[in-house]
Amino acid sequence: MENAETSAVFPLQDHDLATTLGSGQAFRWRAVGEGWEGVVAGRWVRLTVRDATVEARTALPCTEWSWLTGYLRLEEDLSAVIATFPDDAPMRAAVAACPGLRLLRQEPWECLASFILSSTKQIVQIQQCVALLSHRFGDPVAGGGPETWHAFPSFVRLASATEAELRACKLGFRAKYLLGTAGMLAAGEIDLDALHALSTDDARAALMRFPGVGRKIADCVLLFAYGRQDAFPVDVWVLKALRFLYFPKREPKPDRLRRFTETHFGPNAGYAQQYLFHYVRTKVPELRSRTKKR
Repeated sequence: MENAETSAVFPLQDHDLATTLGSGQAFRWRAVGEGWEGVVAGRWVRLTVRDATVEARTALPCTEWSWLTGYLRLEEDLSAVIATFPDDAPMRAAVAACPGLRLLRQEPWECLASFILSSTKQIVQIQQCVALLSHRFGDPVAGGGPETWHAFPSFVRLASATEAELRACKLGFRAKYLLGTAGMLAAGEIDLDALHALSTDDARAALMRFPGVGRKIADCVLLFAYGRQDAFPVDVWVLKALRFLYFPKREPKPDRLRRFTETHFGPNAGYAQQYLFHYVRTKVPELRSRTKKR
């Protein structure tokens, strides 16, 4: 099929696209020239910010754009979200350092698989693994140039792969977890769409049935794919941020830290978590120098 490029322009208010796409919540985006290129909902798309708008360009005809506007959460009032954050010095510093940072609304399977691959890896390594998986197992999609892009592979396709084939995508020990998860989904043991109707606690418990999925990965999926703002992922970066910013004179026990994250950050705690994560990862040299993993 020959490419038939389509473009559309959307208002962009309080939205730093580069910060959002590069903030460690999604792993398919690549900065190219003045824009960003990636694959969303099986479509290649190029995003370019121009003044207070974002131009989206696809390689195929497109008359309906909710797959993209929903992914970017363009309808969201970011100022209203930020107004719910706690009024304390660390949170004010994080918001000031990351203006326009937004959460994305990702497809659950790709989000789950990506974060299974994230364990003890740097963001650039996660991006490499996701790219290799997509190239070797995903369906090709039309792109905006000579390069061939690929959709993220379905769990049915990955369930038919061997562990050795997945390890060849630099997954290491995570290959067996991804293979096991894909197999459970292909067998119908868990329906990811059905999790939308569950409480956060029940959805978390369902996700933690997958091999290699603990509370952190489950909370990442709940936040980045299901929009559960009461999910507060605590990874290495966030743990160090909480200790450094909120408990500098003592090291809280895990239960105390969990109660703090559940009560201190308000109804949009998950959003606050992403601000803290990106702030300490990019702006706090004391932590950047000794923390690298997602």
